[in-house]
Amino acid sequence: MPVAGIAILLAGCTTVHVSEPSETATEQLLITAAIDDAVSKMDVSLGAGTRIFVDTSYFDGTERDRTVLFPKYAMAAVRERVLRAGALLTEDRKAADVIVELRTGGQSVDHNSLFIGIPAISLPLPLSTSIYPVTTPELALYKRDRQTGVAKLAITVYRQDTGAFASSSGPSFGSSNHTETTILLLFDRIDSDIEPKALQNRTH
Repeated sequence: MPVAGIAILLAGCTTVHVSEPSETATEQLLITAAIDDAVSKMDVSLGAGTRIFVDTSYFDGTERDRTVLFPKYAMAAVRERVLRAGALLTEDRKAADVIVELRTGGQSVDHNSLFIGIPAISLPLPLSTSIYPVTTPELALYKRDRQTGVAKLAITVYRQDTGAFASSSGPSFGSSNHTETTILLLFDRIDSDIEPKALQNRTH
């Protein structure tokens, strides 16, 4: 039987979900894991007991910057980082010894894929009463879907009273990975550093 005929016999229906978040759970985990990685590498040179005020106005203070994904998560991660370094947080800017100014150079996901096989095909069925088109399943001889989370963060520290430079972490880069590979329709492998192995082995 021709391959096209087999594909038609194996046809299935697809359903569109419109109530889901704009990012998938995998994308969310990729971004937050990349943030964690960047923050863990951040050089924080603050003396124990230093009272600090974390200034985030240059992090999400403009319309363009508000497109950064999970800004509050990044802010909280940096606050935890400086606390673990021995600093003392204050919400009163004037009471701080130094100001910790936080900035981001990017928080998002790169996505690339490679597919060898027969892609899914939408079939016109005039007699169908379904509001969604009937689509054949894809037949993958080899398929690799790779998503990489990226984050670039930095802090600059200056004296609250004089405005003089105190220290800087320099750019801190973080990344995360989630790759799904399918070979000959049957063999499915997941390489991921964003979730426990138990979740990676779940049925898709």
